[in-house]
Amino acid sequence: MAKPEKQAAVAEIVESFNESAGAVLTDYRGLTVKELQDLRRSLGENASYAVVKNTLAKIAASEAGVSGFDDLLVGPTAIAFITGDVVEAAKGLRDFAKANPALIIKGGYLDGAVLDAAEISKLAELESREVLMGKLAGAMLASLQNAVSLFQAPLSQAARVAGALQAKAEQDPSILAGGAGAPAAAEEEPAAETEAPAAEAEAADSTDA
Repeated sequence: MAKPEKQAAVAEIVESFNESAGAVLTDYRGLTVKELQDLRRSLGENASYAVVKNTLAKIAASEAGVSGFDDLLVGPTAIAFITGDVVEAAKGLRDFAKANPALIIKGGYLDGAVLDAAEISKLAELESREVLMGKLAGAMLASLQNAVSLFQAPLSQAARVAGALQAKAEQDPSILAGGAGAPAAAEEEPAAETEAPAAEAEAADSTDA
């Protein structure tokens, strides 16, 4: 590969690193061209899948500030650059590897931390961001007495209610479990009126007598 071509290839990998939330390194040896196409389709918008040269990938990783997985860049390597839901991308790779044992997950990185193959597998077992957000929203709405009216309200009003609820949840996390939150402090009863005026009146009557 000529030097300008190498520089262009490195720049492309650097860009992929910079634009992704993480990456999963795989050994694709034994997969057919059609199977590689199927893998790319199965990842959808969650990740792009690119075959790379190890030497160029090492240079690109260094330029992108990514370190820790040089040992994984051995043998035929293809990288899934995760640009969408990280959990869904991990699930896609895991499911494809189950159906196509030729795909071997080597490891990867996420948020600057290096992950081994077992950790990628654990990541795939998590619930997706959409599911977790749905559960959180359900727990929050469960504590509202007017949940039905919230769904029927205009979007702007619903946004204000959601914002107020978020602020309340930050002050009292118990509402996320479906509770009603901490009870409000009871208002203090007004102090009993003094009987001094009545006593003064009695004193005045005795003086007049």
